[in-house]
Amino acid sequence: MFSDYGEYNGDTSFAFAAGNVVLDEPQTNLTSDTLYFDRQKQEAYYRSGGTVRDSSSVLTSRVGRYFTNTKKYQFESDVTITNPKYTVHAPRIDFYTESGLAYLYGASSIESETSTIYCDRGYYNTRSNIGHFVKNSRVDYNNRILYGDSIYFDRAQGFASATNHIKIIDSLNKTVVHGHYAEVFKAQDSVFITNRAVAVSLQEQDSVYIHADTLRITGKPDQRVIKGFYEARFFKPGATIAERTSGRCDSIVVTQKIGLTEMLGRPVLWSGENQITGDTIHLIQNLVREDMDSLKVFDNAFLIQKDLEGYNQVKGAILIGHFTENKLDTIDIVKNSQVIFYSRNDQEALVGINHTVSSAIQLYLKDQKINGIRFINKVPGKVYPPSEFPENARILPGFLWRGTERLFYIEDLFAGKTFPELRPIRGIPLPDPIDNSTVAGGQTENSSAASEFETNGSEPSESNGAKSPSKPSDQRLIPNP
Repeated sequence: MFSDYGEYNGDTSFAFAAGNVVLDEPQTNLTSDTLYFDRQKQEAYYRSGGTVRDSSSVLTSRVGRYFTNTKKYQFESDVTITNPKYTVHAPRIDFYTESGLAYLYGASSIESETSTIYCDRGYYNTRSNIGHFVKNSRVDYNNRILYGDSIYFDRAQGFASATNHIKIIDSLNKTVVHGHYAEVFKAQDSVFITNRAVAVSLQEQDSVYIHADTLRITGKPDQRVIKGFYEARFFKPGATIAERTSGRCDSIVVTQKIGLTEMLGRPVLWSGENQITGDTIHLIQNLVREDMDSLKVFDNAFLIQKDLEGYNQVKGAILIGHFTENKLDTIDIVKNSQVIFYSRNDQEALVGINHTVSSAIQLYLKDQKINGIRFINKVPGKVYPPSEFPENARILPGFLWRGTERLFYIEDLFAGKTFPELRPIRGIPLPDPIDNSTVAGGQTENSSAASEFETNGSEPSESNGAKSPSKPSDQRLIPNP
């Protein structure tokens, strides 16, 4: 240690240095105007500002303490770590010179050109650029904000994972994703999220909710694609049942740039009272109005509408529908088209059952119900009196009513699924054992940290000195209500 002025009391083993104080250690260099040193405890501290330099970073604070046995600095009040790649701000940082680990306490931030991390508790390895953050943790990057109870971050790999109560906000594409486990790959512009995963496309009128066992969002900000795998479901709310749209399929693909939603694998769509099925269903959105524009059903198109005494049915190879204010108003069914329609008078009394085959059929809807039918190149059909139309002829080949699967409310996205068990986030293990050493300002070393982390279920480490924690054990596949 070097200084312009120094005192040492042999009875108390206490030293004081002032004026251009320099304390050199193998890994670090400490400078301050004044420095106190307790030889018995092997602790040095300052209260009027100090700077610590290592091979890659500069650390500054108003108050600081150095524990020579554990090679640990404890910084408090206006703490900053400055590195060519990032800057850290925190109310308190515990820094270990041998490992390069920085433990953050209080409302902290790590800022770089490509991302900003916020947390109330966490650690960051200043050499490997790997960190783990808990309590109010958040990462901002590429017009996205990632929230989670626990976040693991690897700057070198451009990777982050989050566990429990996750929310990802995409401000550019007006999308919010919820779940309980997520992985983010920055270089690939890719987000993977599972365990009660839901993507919400925010619209001026009614938002669209998409749920699947696994959601993957890929592409540059202006070319985002949302893919949902395994038991995909979607729901678009409306003031009345007639204004609600929902669907199910094995997988779903949403290309936001062109407003296209593809439903693949046993798709079924409900719009008002209409159930629509086929091999593949495409929904097209009007990006200007932010509402439904049209739909296309490819191969084995089948429309079913429940009647008081049976089912109105229309089938064909291809179905094309058009929406007005999110309600179906016209539907075209082409190639090998057939219809069974229950005709009713103004008093809703059944007057006949229409069974017709045609090359194409056009339906006109009012309030989502069939109001008129136009046949193109039809084969002569017939309107049967109800008593003369056999019961076994009232169902067209390929008929399958799936009304019990229909979604009426947002909560139905998770119908039949149990809520995932969210294991407690254990927090960050304490890097060294608790002792009764008094830090600058009168607080015992690790006392505040111990109470905070033990509340979260963690146990203090028994090792003497910091060891870099591995990727947290709670980073497993677990998402949000």
